[in-house]
Amino acid sequence: MYKLLSIEDIVRVPPKRFGGNLKEVIVSEFENVFAGRIERDVGIILAVTDIRDISEGKIIMGDGAVYYNAVLDVVVYRPVINEVVEGRITETTNFGAFVNFGPIDGLIHISQVTDDLMTYDQKNAILVGKETKKILKKGDVVRARIVTVGLKNRLSESKVGLTMRQPYLGKIEWLEEERKVQTGEKPATAKKQKSEPKRVKRAERGGKK
Repeated sequence: MYKLLSIEDIVRVPPKRFGGNLKEVIVSEFENVFAGRIERDVGIILAVTDIRDISEGKIIMGDGAVYYNAVLDVVVYRPVINEVVEGRITETTNFGAFVNFGPIDGLIHISQVTDDLMTYDQKNAILVGKETKKILKKGDVVRARIVTVGLKNRLSESKVGLTMRQPYLGKIEWLEEERKVQTGEKPATAKKQKSEPKRVKRAERGGKK
């Protein structure tokens, strides 16, 4: 779930940034340190949208930088259990498929792809349904629900579990096919172009009457 929050923090501005636009410098320095970082009580910090307040800078003995206490509006993302997300398959393995949605990846275990028994075709790097023959591969766009969340200090160490074994979830193409079946909509067929009658050129008979 994306949120816009106001947070208060101390931002260090190094000497090489003196003379620049203070707001722009503070935003840049804050994002350099915190963008992509996970704060347990907040979520994943993505970007700064505005600065509400900047206090008078302070210099610490032995450090040439200036420290500013600032109140910033930031965009954060925090995965929430039962949240429905859409993302793209980035990798398939013998134990499931990884999905990227926003700033984080989640795992759909092979048992949570469909109600059908899915098997992994290593040669083609795809997951295939035993009965339905449905295929899930890298690049497919899917809709899934978050079932487990384990946020750590780093994105690479964090784990998000997903499922598609619920109504209205799955590969977008599968959902579109199911919708057409339920509504009785016939699949689109290519219109046949009307062919012009062939003109047969008659051979001229020799000689004139």
